Amino acid sequence: MQNKSRSDLWTGPLVAAVIISLWVSSLVISLSADLTQWTLLSIVPAVLGRTFIQTGLFIVVHDAIHGSVFPKSRLWNHRIGNLAITLYGFLPYEKLALNHWKHHRSPGQPDDPDFHDGVHRGFLAWYIKFMTDEYVDAELRRKLLLYMAIAFVSLRFGLQVSGLNLFLFWLLPLILSSLQLFYFGTYLPHRSSNNYDSHNSHNAVSSNFPTIVSFFTCYHFGYHWEHHEYPDIAWYKLPQAHHSRQHQAKAAIANSAS
Repeated sequence: MQNKSRSDLWTGPLVAAVIISLWVSSLVISLSADLTQWTLLSIVPAVLGRTFIQTGLFIVVHDAIHGSVFPKSRLWNHRIGNLAITLYGFLPYEKLALNHWKHHRSPGQPDDPDFHDGVHRGFLAWYIKFMTDEYVDAELRRKLLLYMAIAFVSLRFGLQVSGLNLFLFWLLPLILSSLQLFYFGTYLPHRSSNNYDSHNSHNAVSSNFPTIVSFFTCYHFGYHWEHHEYPDIAWYKLPQAHHSRQHQAKAAIANSAS
């Protein structure tokens, strides 16, 4: 899984550029939209579309942390990650990367910053702990509030963007995206970490969603065992790894039965 062809070296930057471009263009278009001409049936898919692109922006950050966005250049890999996480929500790339590598070293264990700790096991309690205790502490919350306030005031009064547009197409997709990422990328894969067998060193399970469903749920992040097993491969390569694992498992069962 570590060998990369010449085309692979440029696929990551291209995919990242497409997602970042879609995020910027969709934000500009949605913030300038006249919602008095829209119906609820048009607003809902627009919000969900912005949420999906917002989630894709974080996936770019995640792959940058693993070095798979721009494998030819560590410097540019992390520059892209920094840009994407700033656009996503003004979060610090270095802190995020540090915690994420802690997660990979000790998944589902007490040292894992993503772990529910055995107490906050429910979805909402775990999500709040995940967001406040490990990734967005009190000092960072103050900074984020300041950054968001500056951005909001600049857009609302400097560029005369509607407050409703800002909420629907900027703030709401950010909130929904964080829930989407947590649900499919942390809660479902790691919620039963105390029940895994001794051979599952990653304390993670993968979803069995079809490829297209896996893509729309969370850019294949549900194929989570494969991500922990092959952390250097990009998100769009996870289905290949997942199907390969399934094929090997079926072959092993067939061989043992023969």
